[in-house]
Amino acid sequence: MPYVRHWLRNSILLFAAAIVLGLVAAHTQLIQPHDLDLDRTIQTNTRTGWLNTVMKLVSYCASPVAGVLILAVWSGWLLFVRRRPLRALSTFLVVAIGWNSTQIAKAIVARHRPPTQFSLDPEIGSNSFPSGHTAFTVAAAVAAYFLFRETRHRRTVAVCGVLAVLLVAFSRMYIGAHYPTDTFGSVLIATSAILFVTGVWHAWLLPRLERLTLLERFGLAEERAELEAARYGHATSVPGPARPGSGGRHRRHAGR
Repeated sequence: MPYVRHWLRNSILLFAAAIVLGLVAAHTQLIQPHDLDLDRTIQTNTRTGWLNTVMKLVSYCASPVAGVLILAVWSGWLLFVRRRPLRALSTFLVVAIGWNSTQIAKAIVARHRPPTQFSLDPEIGSNSFPSGHTAFTVAAAVAAYFLFRETRHRRTVAVCGVLAVLLVAFSRMYIGAHYPTDTFGSVLIATSAILFVTGVWHAWLLPRLERLTLLERFGLAEERAELEAARYGHATSVPGPARPGSGGRHRRHAGR
């Protein structure tokens, strides 16, 4: 997981911007009519029988049930099969917190869903702003990029992640479950939560992971040694804790 300077300040600013956007969209007429018009334009001009089925499937792939299954399988594969506890834990945190941070915004903004008479798959039981489906896709795309950012596949992963977010966001508007600002707000909310996670990871979690003996059983020391070898450009065959001082920069700047 990368270290981001000024993570706390940027996280708070992004979250505040998203909440302001949501409150304006939900409780004033500055945005709501335009949101509704765009929803209707998408639904009127693009809906066809086969595309209805495809968009419902896309939406389901980012639903709460599918999201939990994807996250469990992904994190479990990294931990039990690949024996990469650092990657497994960081991936789980990025996706879980980036995704579920939307529940805080939903409670604060309390925006009603679009009119159900135009919906292909009416949503009940939660508020509209922001889109949880879109937030899950954003968090999963960012987590995937973090895993591949030091490889030659990073650009491909980044492009695929952006396309996946756009596709899921479009599907939520297409089926009538969300307004455009709901999907954009979910990008802001998920990003703010992920920035927060990166800061907490380097400032508090990473230096204390040795206390979790369960992770040691899955190769924590070996993975740390691999990461240190990659960072300093040499191989090492001695698994153990991180190089003294290797986390110093992170800890010094973690509160910024």
